[in-house]
Amino acid sequence: MELRQLRYFVTVVEEGGFTRAAARLHLAQPGLSAQIRQLERELGQPLLDRSHRSVTLTETGRAVLPYARAALAAADAVQQTADAFTGLLRGRVSLGLVSGATGHAFDIASFLADFCDTYPALEIALTEDTSERMQSALLAGELDIALLGPTDEVPPPGLSLQTVIDAPLAVVAAPGDPLLAGVGDRTTVSLAELRDRALICLPRGTGVRAALERACSQAGFRPRVTFEAAAPQVLTQLAARGLGVAVLPAGENGSACDGRLRVLTIVRPGIRARIALACRASGPASPAARVLLDRLREALPMMLVSRSGEGAAG
Repeated sequence: MELRQLRYFVTVVEEGGFTRAAARLHLAQPGLSAQIRQLERELGQPLLDRSHRSVTLTETGRAVLPYARAALAAADAVQQTADAFTGLLRGRVSLGLVSGATGHAFDIASFLADFCDTYPALEIALTEDTSERMQSALLAGELDIALLGPTDEVPPPGLSLQTVIDAPLAVVAAPGDPLLAGVGDRTTVSLAELRDRALICLPRGTGVRAALERACSQAGFRPRVTFEAAAPQVLTQLAARGLGVAVLPAGENGSACDGRLRVLTIVRPGIRARIALACRASGPASPAARVLLDRLREALPMMLVSRSGEGAAG
């Protein structure tokens, strides 16, 4: 067997099929399929089940996958070690990002553009997903680094989390909402006042949703979430049309809706949402991922850790 065949196999698994894998590898799909079949013949077992619309792993494929990834990582490490002596950094780094994680506090596009200018031989794969799924992907070795909203009060075993944004949760309400009736210029709302209210929130699997559900459970009720969206701007737009009150970190105010919305910080109890820079506890495996992690630690706005009102979704 050849390393390129293992790389083709892993890419098909990661992309969920031959078409997307061929596009990522810049290969013709028939040629890619032929290489995978040759690998299967050499191993004497099918690795992929092609009988359904999507390609899935066989039992043998599931057993082989971690060893294929380990072999590729070892080969990449050999190349990267040699490159280190010439000052060249190459390889592929997978970075996960929760929707709305950076908000106005951090320009991920500019950061990545500058990083790629410095290391043009390095490929970065950017993925957007829920925090819960990204935590699992980090533990499985499918992601190297992620900016996510922790879904548990204690980090899962095997992960290292460094908080970069810590903000109180608030509700965003439209004029005329019952929360604003007869209370003047109120700036806070108790959690109890949200019982039985129609809430607009991020989906399950995000840090904000987990923090809200945990606080409501401790208060003896379940939040009535009637609308979900991954983008904070969509949540505020729904709130602006009177479809409920949006639950967001305090920094994600209603500016997108021309200032028509009111932001009330949740108190009694206060609830906080965090954004953390996450990786495996042992650190990223490749030198390229370690360099990207170091640059992210330098660039992320650490001064927001303890400031309220400078939040992000997750």
